[in-house]
Amino acid sequence: MLPLIGIAVVVVGFMARLNPLLVVTLAALVTGLAGGMGPVEVIETFGRAFKENRYVSVVWVVLPVIGLLERAGLQERAKSLIGQVRAATVGRLLLLYFILRQATAALGLTSLGGHAQMVRPLIAPMAEAAAETHHGPLADDIRQTIRAHAAAADNVALFFGEDIFIAIASILLIKGFLEQNGIIVEPLELSVWAIPTAIVALLVHGTRLMLLDRRLARALAQGRP
Repeated sequence: MLPLIGIAVVVVGFMARLNPLLVVTLAALVTGLAGGMGPVEVIETFGRAFKENRYVSVVWVVLPVIGLLERAGLQERAKSLIGQVRAATVGRLLLLYFILRQATAALGLTSLGGHAQMVRPLIAPMAEAAAETHHGPLADDIRQTIRAHAAAADNVALFFGEDIFIAIASILLIKGFLEQNGIIVEPLELSVWAIPTAIVALLVHGTRLMLLDRRLARALAQGRP
């Protein structure tokens, strides 16, 4: 049970609002030491995992590119583009992104979206521009509400969409857990049963996004979020 102390490190670190990357790294280090591994062995394990999972390094390539695009006016161009579409509203835009995000996640393309890659530089600014087109300048609290809903659309769509893909880590985790408890299921069965859940998530969250436009209009009329 001692290696589980790493979980406590994660909980305490997140409660203290420390850097997530630092907290997770420290938790992994504590878990390794508690499991009987030496400091050098733990670092070697980190290095081996990084080397064998080459896609990890892609993050460090993509993020600077996104930073350069933002500096060159990516957000401004996104706002300008969506501002010309009068039919676009915050709810409709986020619902469209939700559907695309869930569909691509169901095909295993989970890296096509994300907060750093898509929500912050594109989706959130476009949603804000749609609101400004219909309601004029936005107060900061309204702007933060829109950003929160943009992030939530990405989270919910990915969470319920990725389980439809047969080779996703969550499906393999469920399969392994069930087998440990004597329940034998095939990954395809788990993926098929994830489809109704994804549809319900789309209906429920889609309804929330459609009602978001009314909520924003009422809030702006009353001068509060």
